[in-house]
Amino acid sequence: MFEELQNRFDSIFKKLRGRGKLTEENISEAVRDVKRALLEADVNYKVVKKFAAVVQEKALGAEVLQSITPGQQFVKLVHDELTSLMGGSARQIKFHPNRVNVIVLSGLQGSGKTTACAKLALHFRKQGHRPLMVACDMYRPAAVDQLETLGKALGIPVYADRSAKPVAIARDAVEAAKRDDASLVIVDTAGRLHIDKEMMAELKEICTTVKPDEIFFVADAMTGQDAVNAASEFHKEVGFTGAILTKMDGDARGGAALSILDVTGAAVQFIGVGEKPDGFELFHPERMASRILGMGDIVSLVERAQETVDEEKNKKLEKKIRRNLFTLQDFLDQLRQIKKMGPLGDLLAMIPGIGNQIKDANIDNNALGKIEAIICSMTVREREKPVIIDGSRKKRIAAGSGTTVQDINKLLKQFDTMKTMMKRMNKISGKRGGAAALRNLSPF
Repeated sequence: MFEELQNRFDSIFKKLRGRGKLTEENISEAVRDVKRALLEADVNYKVVKKFAAVVQEKALGAEVLQSITPGQQFVKLVHDELTSLMGGSARQIKFHPNRVNVIVLSGLQGSGKTTACAKLALHFRKQGHRPLMVACDMYRPAAVDQLETLGKALGIPVYADRSAKPVAIARDAVEAAKRDDASLVIVDTAGRLHIDKEMMAELKEICTTVKPDEIFFVADAMTGQDAVNAASEFHKEVGFTGAILTKMDGDARGGAALSILDVTGAAVQFIGVGEKPDGFELFHPERMASRILGMGDIVSLVERAQETVDEEKNKKLEKKIRRNLFTLQDFLDQLRQIKKMGPLGDLLAMIPGIGNQIKDANIDNNALGKIEAIICSMTVREREKPVIIDGSRKKRIAAGSGTTVQDINKLLKQFDTMKTMMKRMNKISGKRGGAAALRNLSPF
């Protein structure tokens, strides 16, 4: 996500950091480079033109603060304007507590609406809502089956009626939600082209009938400006309140995320960042601007950790570390918590100062899986006392995990190094704080 744009911005800022002061000449040069980088990222031309003009005007008129260098001042200006361009701050949806709330999803064919419907329902269920998903796509083969399958997997009810028209299905679903004490209805409509007048009329009728609190336009981030153009037409016809960008974890250049608000007046609300149901995030403009500029996103990293980390297990682990009883089974439990947080490269990129350093590194996202396979191929006794693992045991473990003896040796060495570090820290600290600092240690 935004990898090419990150690289371009990093190159632009490096030129400025070594200079003693900002001049009209080097500001103009930097702004030209910024414009080029944004255009290559498929950002709308009018948006780029306006953005560059604002940055140049502020850079030329800004008094450089004594505490930061001129290059840092320019980075801050670009960061602030990127944040503003994407909406300034995340918009939290306000739900009405005394009635059923309704969300309608719209968008082009193949944009990922059905998957987004399930992710959105899971997102709000975690917040304490009682969602009901509604299958109103009666045109795409197996669309209803897909939503029912997702609902069954997540334990979220789905309203479907294969014999009725979409408008009637949406209307009846809202009535069913009232009877069944659901607090939120999410309507998955059929994908349609904005030039298809009949289909657009149907979408308008659905919205008129169920009177949604929110209408989200779902767009595939991989389509860049095509997504923005379609969003513009949909907004004219239906007037959506926010956008959901799917496949933001792929090779998306970022143009849609940076253009939609300026073009339509409705900001990006959520982004899909993976195929799994929990690969879904509230869109934070400031955090996204920091990621684009290679400044990391430690807040999102902490939030992701809070969602996946088992605090009860961590308290038990802390006690074991203090008593120097940390085992390979404990190590495996920690790795599994890390895996739940997402790809390793994505997690490292969220740490300030790390993103630019690892952009050319070959991050093996399968490394944790390999370690998990090795430890799972060990007996309970071997996990508790790895010192008993001799040559013949290593061959057996390697065969069982599909790895090599060298992989086993590397893991055991890493584990020994970690235990040594923990022992030293416990001696230095002798207090709870030292162990607490170690309980989330990993060799990565």
